[in-house]
Amino acid sequence: MKYKIDNLQYCKWTREVFQINREAKLDAVHVTIVYHEDYNELLNKIKEWETFFKENSDIIFLGKSFKDIEKANKENKTAIFFGFQNCSPIEDDISLVEKVHEHGCRFMQLTYNNQSLLATGCYEKLDSGVTNFGKEVIKEMNRVGIVIDMSHSAEKSTYDAIEISEKPIAITHANPFFWHQAKRNKSDQLLKTLSDNDGMLGLSLYPHHLKDNTNCTLESFCEMTARTAELMGVEKIGIGSDLCLNQPDSVVEWMRNGTWAKNKNYGEGSKNKSGFPKQPKWFEDARGFKNLENGLKKVGFNEKEINGILGNNWFNFYKKI
Repeated sequence: MKYKIDNLQYCKWTREVFQINREAKLDAVHVTIVYHEDYNELLNKIKEWETFFKENSDIIFLGKSFKDIEKANKENKTAIFFGFQNCSPIEDDISLVEKVHEHGCRFMQLTYNNQSLLATGCYEKLDSGVTNFGKEVIKEMNRVGIVIDMSHSAEKSTYDAIEISEKPIAITHANPFFWHQAKRNKSDQLLKTLSDNDGMLGLSLYPHHLKDNTNCTLESFCEMTARTAELMGVEKIGIGSDLCLNQPDSVVEWMRNGTWAKNKNYGEGSKNKSGFPKQPKWFEDARGFKNLENGLKKVGFNEKEINGILGNNWFNFYKKI
């Protein structure tokens, strides 16, 4: 069976966007539903999604396991899997881990760039690793079935998470540091350790993670994918586009600053370019999966390997949740 999965999107959700994902034949999308929101704010987001599911039931539904990806494929729909880009919704209460799982959460980052109660983010100067609370939360996430996502975490914290977790972890949206030296991209040794412990990497299409930003070429991206496959094994990589389709620039400000900063943090942008960067022409939305398929073929991947990168590898990972 051939599946297509984008394992990270944070779009301004409308029926048009859901239809674009269907045009791209995406069987599953892991969507960010919160960044810095607390538990009560999460419940409001879930209500919004309940409305999306009701009004678009012909093309989307809430996914909770790999079986829902199989169902989506058969019914020509897209299974939506909830994820958090920070641990804010569990606050400082470990009992909320099970609660958020009951609400549909299947991925949760331990940090979003900065220090959290669980671990250290990639923007901090000192990486003290996974905290005592973080160790307990990882065990609980393993128990209930939520994937530990270290996309925005610092290196020692990520090594700690790999070691502590009894289940494979994921970096759902990032690229190798050897290709583009962004703070969020990951070292060769870390990616190798991730792979050796059965983890998954979702390659990002967000311009700040790409070599040459918006001007990144499809050929360059696919050549990087080939080199990453040599490093990690082709079965350990997929796509986590980090697509933020139609989001206003006010949203990226919220992502970077939350409620904890008065001075503006421009993240990987700058004062002169503080908003969302433009996507490369070959991946303006999920329909760019077709370009990825063609580009991967040109750099030497065979059909089975391409199907793996574009979805089947994530499908196999979902079986382990």
